[in-house]
Amino acid sequence: MAAPSGAGAWRLWAGLVPVLLLFATAEEGPSTAEFDVRPGGMVHSFSRSLEDYTCTFTYASQGGTNEQWQMSIGVSEDNKLFSCSVWRPQGKSYLFFTQFKAEVKGAKIEYGMAYSQAATGGQSDVPLKAEEFEITETTVAHKEGKFRSELSKLVIVAKTPHDEL
Repeated sequence: MAAPSGAGAWRLWAGLVPVLLLFATAEEGPSTAEFDVRPGGMVHSFSRSLEDYTCTFTYASQGGTNEQWQMSIGVSEDNKLFSCSVWRPQGKSYLFFTQFKAEVKGAKIEYGMAYSQAATGGQSDVPLKAEEFEITETTVAHKEGKFRSELSKLVIVAKTPHDEL
């Protein structure tokens, strides 16, 4: 339920998430939706659902103008994992986030990570420092007083309550 502990583990999970999204063959299939992250200090949310699972991104930000972000959700072929990624396709956000939370319903988080910069144009993802955010069974969220207000990407892989027959 925590972030990976070494560079190798981090790379493994970072490489696994796109594979999970690409090879998901659930009835509805994986999906990506665009939405605007709006500054102004008010709390906003964006949600997507697939089968029995939901991912909700809740945030408040300041400065600049609207930014276009994306949310991708998918279920693994064996229906054991639900994944949710939220990111700014241009890489780095120029907004000042005062709070953030990504929450999953219907599954328990196995891996979660937050990034100050998303990979684009040959640049790598830049993860937040561990003390800036926390991971619970259902959320990845900022830590009050520790979060440095930079956010460009969130990734969650959650285990579904899939029962073997």
